[in-house]
Amino acid sequence: MSAPIVFFDIAGPEGSNLKEFYSELFDWEIGTGGNFSTSVISATESPPTLMAAIRNDPAENLVYLGVEDITAKLTEVVEKGGEVDTARFEVPGVVILGLFRDPAGNRVGLVEIENGNVKVP
Repeated sequence: MSAPIVFFDIAGPEGSNLKEFYSELFDWEIGTGGNFSTSVISATESPPTLMAAIRNDPAENLVYLGVEDITAKLTEVVEKGGEVDTARFEVPGVVILGLFRDPAGNRVGLVEIENGNVKVP
């Protein structure tokens, strides 16, 4: 069996600010210690798997979160103190993406979903 991804974290010097930012932005119920869980959308039905990639770019780990409207969510990111890194764009036949930076500067990706599935342009 390949090694499953079991956890991710988002760090910054002011964790309480990030906790508020993400709980408001994505409706995550984040506990007092900063722990939470969220659902996963899988390209397979059983067993569930998480899609991943290794890129030929500067070093970073990047988490992509599914949202129904990337443009609207990026507007909300800015309203809550983050900034748009890359506006909504399409990779034909693959995915619709957008990227933002949270208040600590972490880069986070957005993937457009519809009815719980990745939207393919």
